[in-house]
Amino acid sequence: MKEIPTDKTTLCPSARPESENSVVFGIISGTVAEPRVAYLKQPQPITDELIAKASPITPAEIFRTAAPCAATGCQHFDGQDCRLATRIVENLPAATEELPPCSIRRDCRWWNQEGKAACMRCPQVITDNYKASELAVKVAAPHSN
Repeated sequence: MKEIPTDKTTLCPSARPESENSVVFGIISGTVAEPRVAYLKQPQPITDELIAKASPITPAEIFRTAAPCAATGCQHFDGQDCRLATRIVENLPAATEELPPCSIRRDCRWWNQEGKAACMRCPQVITDNYKASELAVKVAAPHSN
């Protein structure tokens, strides 16, 4: 099996819950039409028990999770930057007027790459969102412009 290089010190704030060393840093709240991330004071490790308790829905429908950035092993990474973070900043409107109280900010790839602009849009990013807007779907696509 090919080993995927990761950046162990930088966290991807849009990682799948199944990712190695993933942590929950937010809970999905809001409404179906306008979901929002409620940030935890401290990130919590993802456990098999936590994933099992989320059934029958996916953990990514109720949790925002982060994990070490997969760097070149990720479809959004261009060798230097996370293109997902760039597309989010360029295309999505701000979801908040103040920086959210995020417990992973210091290690977050999006924060380190895009700064406050990424954080202002982060609360509306839901990993498994089956009611996502057309714009959100386009922004999430790895090869969209």
